[in-house]
Amino acid sequence: MKSAEQLRDGGAPARRSRWYTGVGNQVLISIVLGIAVGAAFPGFSAHLKVVGDVFLDLIKVAVAPLVFFTIVLGFASAGDLKKAGRTGLLALVYFEVVSTVALLLGLLVGNLTGVGTGAGALRGAQHPAAPDTGAHEDFLDTVVPDNFAGAFTSGHLLQVVVIAVLFGIGLLSMAPAVRTQLGAGLETASEGFFAMIGVIMRLAPLGTFGAIAYSVGTNGSAMLLALAELVAEYWIVVALFVLVVLGGICLAIGVNVLRLLRAVRTELTLVLGTASSEAGLPGLLKKLPRMGMSQQTVGLVLPTGYAFNLDGTSLYMALCTLFLANAYGIPMGLEQQLGLLLIMLLTSKGAATVSGGTFVVFASTITATGYLPVDGVAILFGVYRVMSMAVSTCNTFGNVVATLVISRWNGDLDRDRLRAVLADPALLDREPEPEQIAAARGTDPTTSGSNA
Repeated sequence: MKSAEQLRDGGAPARRSRWYTGVGNQVLISIVLGIAVGAAFPGFSAHLKVVGDVFLDLIKVAVAPLVFFTIVLGFASAGDLKKAGRTGLLALVYFEVVSTVALLLGLLVGNLTGVGTGAGALRGAQHPAAPDTGAHEDFLDTVVPDNFAGAFTSGHLLQVVVIAVLFGIGLLSMAPAVRTQLGAGLETASEGFFAMIGVIMRLAPLGTFGAIAYSVGTNGSAMLLALAELVAEYWIVVALFVLVVLGGICLAIGVNVLRLLRAVRTELTLVLGTASSEAGLPGLLKKLPRMGMSQQTVGLVLPTGYAFNLDGTSLYMALCTLFLANAYGIPMGLEQQLGLLLIMLLTSKGAATVSGGTFVVFASTITATGYLPVDGVAILFGVYRVMSMAVSTCNTFGNVVATLVISRWNGDLDRDRLRAVLADPALLDREPEPEQIAAARGTDPTTSGSNA
């Protein structure tokens, strides 16, 4: 006798999806194959970089418009500027606090382990100058675009955030009838871009395979022991940050961080394989509202977090700065460390969403400040790809937690829906049954002591 779960309309047996048909599982297979091919055929793998690059370029085509649409629609759904402003203020405060915790954690671990001391006495600058605050000017120069279209072509996501916020504020000042009509048009355009992303996502396994094979083939056998230790230490610190810091934040609102990780594992696997936070953004913009977070909060917080909430980037900059200082024998007291890294935390805003963005900002800031030898940046480049996988994944999951927290603070989180989805992530593909919602009400996932 067929069970209810095996029947669909008309009593026909339901088709069971094969395990390898899901994008997440296909990406995992691609990672394994990429590692194997990169290790066995390093020469051939060096030519596969273009495969991963093409996939990421396709993703980037749609990311900037999607960020613009979701922020503007977030303002539109807020209904009034006061509510949108409150959400934005809460998000910025959260971003800065958690990013600072990440930076301090990286400093603490780097100082305790003496990262980079095993690299030997490298020759570099003998008398480094104090950090140059001119980096602030470079940051401010890139915040505001000089034209509307330029914000979408400059590669600076923060520029898109700025014009989207201004557009959203202007939208709220319009007559309700005009606002509704314009919002409907933007919603339709947004759905069109999501549909395009759906087509591009079918190429994710191929893009992941090329990116991983290239990374392993060109860097795997050439890593120095000190760099290998840096990579291992960074991955451990990221895991510590996710499980302890982000896990503690989730625990404070009654959410099990492991269940939350499971719910967004497809997007995180894609980010991990491509080493780009952008790869997971389109899926999260769709998935988080289905998990019970309000469309308004997701639209305002998630894209903004991609520019301001860079936990993995903060950890990377902290460890790599201490690595270079120790490798070159350059003394860095607490004052010097905080001064340089606070500048990096500022200049990193809006630059870590694309693959390689964190390294570019790190390199340019090291060059601008003149405190550490520029030659050392090239040493880190060989292992950046391996580290950037963890950077992007940490950044992305940090923004998932941030959106959940702000939605909870705003009081617009569907708690029953969240609990049901965390208990059974398959519900993300369909609406939960009434009995599942009723069961979810038994324990509030947003109160202390619950275990959603």
